[in-house]
Amino acid sequence: MERTLRQMRDDWDRRARENARHFVASAKSEWTDAEFFASGELAVSDFILEDLAFVCQGKDPKSMRVLEIGCGAARVTRALARMFGEVHAVDVSGEMVRIARASLLEFPNAHVYQNNGMDLSVLPPLSFDFAFSMIVFQHIPSHAIIENYIREVHRVLTPGALFKFEVQGKPVKEINTWVGVTITPERAQQMADATGFELRQQDGIDTQDYWLWFVKRQPGAATQS
Repeated sequence: MERTLRQMRDDWDRRARENARHFVASAKSEWTDAEFFASGELAVSDFILEDLAFVCQGKDPKSMRVLEIGCGAARVTRALARMFGEVHAVDVSGEMVRIARASLLEFPNAHVYQNNGMDLSVLPPLSFDFAFSMIVFQHIPSHAIIENYIREVHRVLTPGALFKFEVQGKPVKEINTWVGVTITPERAQQMADATGFELRQQDGIDTQDYWLWFVKRQPGAATQS
């Protein structure tokens, strides 16, 4: 596992040095600032604003502290910082973290940390009202690392809070730090059960944009059989 984590860090540092924005959002090879960050606003509109009742559960977004897994060059992080009261984001790549911090200078409510690629021990001792991850777990070449990440998100979320994230649903021919490992619906359910989450919703089964809605169980809540 240590070798895999080192490979993840090294590969994403290299990609950040080569063309960070392209590897974060590969639809284009060259992005202007305006285009790149507008694409992050669109992502938040499509995947958070359209799901706002589930995300906020009656809370004012400006009162919420949220967590982003895999912030890359802060494409989505900036949009999150505009919407929510406080944002904390992690990334395995020190190069990406450097770029993200420079992109967030005007957002004092956004905080970025380099982590080890599988846990959240780098975060300050805080609890979070919502966690989000987009186009990140598709690149992780290990089921064990993904499950540990999910377990760590569970640890820092408040009871009843949502973790919305996407994984690689397509079968892959070669596992690496670009295409990651396949998550089937059966494995998604197993991961939810193993980490204390309820799998509330899913979309995009068998695609590379397989979205999962994991809700942290309330204390004393019954586990589905």
